[in-house]
Amino acid sequence: MDVPLVALPEAVEGLCAINFRLLGALRGQVPRLYESRVVYREPGKRKWHTVADLYDLGYGDCKDLVAARVAELRFFDAELAHPHVYLTQRDRRFHAQVIRADGSYEDPSEILLDNERSRGARR
Repeated sequence: MDVPLVALPEAVEGLCAINFRLLGALRGQVPRLYESRVVYREPGKRKWHTVADLYDLGYGDCKDLVAARVAELRFFDAELAHPHVYLTQRDRRFHAQVIRADGSYEDPSEILLDNERSRGARR
């Protein structure tokens, strides 16, 4: 499915809902996102990866990571987090972040990049 750019926020919210259901089915079989070996990779083609895909592939783009993180916050922590999709000023591409229940923003792409850099520095 090719999602029109104007509908990206709703599509990411839909992926959050799918992931929420999958987390129920996979309970205990997958770690939390930041405890996993999943890494951020910039999108190539616009493919949509569920939380199960992320763990199988080991990577995802910003929308995939945000949908997984929002779903786990909702599922495990009962936190009313939401995806936030916006057009960047710098390169005029869309980017996704998490809006936490307290109104703060969280960027899973940046967090996973930092984790990956830290793992590389420890080698």
